[in-house]
Amino acid sequence: MIDHEMNLSLLVAVVGVIIVASILLKSCCRRIGIPALVGYIGLGFLLHLADRRFNFLLAGGRDIFYFLAQLGVIVLLFRIGLESKIKGLIHQLRRASLVWLGNVAVSGFLGWAASYFVLGAGLIPSLFVGIALTATSVGISVGVWREAGALHSPTGELLLDIAELDDISSIVLMAVLFAVVPVLRYGDNGTLFSLVLQEGGILLLKLAIFGTFCMLFSLYIEERLTGFFREIEQAPDPMLMVAGTGFVVAAMAGLLGFSVAIGAFFAGLVFSRDPEAVKLDASFEALYDLFSPFFFVGIGLNLALGSLWSSLGLGSILVATAVVGKVLGTGGPALIGMGWAGGVLLGVSMVPRAEIAMIVMQRGLQLGEWAVPPGLFAGMVMVTAITCIFGPIVVRGLLQRWPQMEEKS
Repeated sequence: MIDHEMNLSLLVAVVGVIIVASILLKSCCRRIGIPALVGYIGLGFLLHLADRRFNFLLAGGRDIFYFLAQLGVIVLLFRIGLESKIKGLIHQLRRASLVWLGNVAVSGFLGWAASYFVLGAGLIPSLFVGIALTATSVGISVGVWREAGALHSPTGELLLDIAELDDISSIVLMAVLFAVVPVLRYGDNGTLFSLVLQEGGILLLKLAIFGTFCMLFSLYIEERLTGFFREIEQAPDPMLMVAGTGFVVAAMAGLLGFSVAIGAFFAGLVFSRDPEAVKLDASFEALYDLFSPFFFVGIGLNLALGSLWSSLGLGSILVATAVVGKVLGTGGPALIGMGWAGGVLLGVSMVPRAEIAMIVMQRGLQLGEWAVPPGLFAGMVMVTAITCIFGPIVVRGLLQRWPQMEEKS
């Protein structure tokens, strides 16, 4: 009992230190101009090294960190869904669809091809890489556009539309991948294609049913529920209701065979249509800042020390593929209507990869080396770090060279 209490006390102390350290890291990273997530991953890796030396986490401690990382995934995807503007996106779909399709197709295919043919990673790991590289962390670039007074220029608005479509398509592709991966691993080659179509069809049907439920909840229940909690309690309690509902919806998705990440995204969409609910996002920041770092800390904690050095060459290839895929896939179609400057600006702004890309790779790593080997995972961590650090620097320089003027309302 005494040993149990000591282990529990030590674990609570470690969690507390990580919460405090994440706040300090966020401030330091902002001052030096790099995304906080890079600091969080480094913090997790330091925790990994300390645990290798002193073995203070043990199996139970790692389980708790896994749970905290899952909560981090939920708040990350919930926020992405909450910030999505579906009506506006549908209105802009015609304008953004060509660039979006080129962006997803080129970046995904190049990611798969580089992993499969150049790195020899196998079909399933290469699919994880390809789908991870379709995602974009446009939030990394948005700050630079806002700082330059260009976010609401025609090019800036198109960037936001394409990025939102990117998020949605990457999450749908992630859901399909998780559904068909067991079939790809165990299916008979003779019936593989039909089995993949069957599992993919079942998954899309479940998604349609789940999406319909979320839409009905959003239309007929969400506003009344939010209003009821706003009447009986003051802030931040209504925000806690929103967050709690998001956790329940995420759990429902998990029970249906999706991942909690996909459910969290849909939960965010449920509340995104209601302006009053979106106002709660300011209160949601506290929960977001508490839990989201644990996802990136978990990435660092799962980095295998031996795979880091060996993955440098592999990571360099993935970084090059990540850059070329977005610059060509986004910039190429954008050249048609926006010219050279607009195409390059859009392409480079879409290069950073962070949340969704690492959620895909983290899920694959949890399945085992047959899905995502540790070296490939470390290589994608390198992609996240490099694209998130250097992407905004390049975008800032391009915006200085090609200023984008915001339209006056």
